[in-house]
Amino acid sequence: MGIKASHEDDIKEFTKLLGDDLAVNDTDKVTTLFQYNKTLYETVGPLIKDERMMVRVALNIVMDDLIESRPDDVHLALPSLIPLLKDESPTVRGDAADLIGMIGDKSQIAVLEPLLKDPHPQVVEMVKESIEALESS
Repeated sequence: MGIKASHEDDIKEFTKLLGDDLAVNDTDKVTTLFQYNKTLYETVGPLIKDERMMVRVALNIVMDDLIESRPDDVHLALPSLIPLLKDESPTVRGDAADLIGMIGDKSQIAVLEPLLKDPHPQVVEMVKESIEALESS
């Protein structure tokens, strides 16, 4: 149990450090870190929940870069994204759906479909776009 707690503490610390880098738009540094440490994909979900808009915008840039440079690795972000589809914040749900669509794993369509009935129209629109992107990938 000590190892698991240590890992969770590491992820929290990485999330904070990466968030600070993303807040100042240091996307090249963050992209490079992800390329060399696959564990960092566990921070994608927590980073989407960051209250700083710049962090979320810069994270999308990083994920775009990683989809291009490391297409076989980006699926590692899915376990941190899927739980966010049930988050209380419509912004978080929509952003998570968007990234899932960007990652391009068609098997995730079924995970997104329940959100087609989300009470927030913006979330529904984001989910539709993500499903379309997955179907055409």
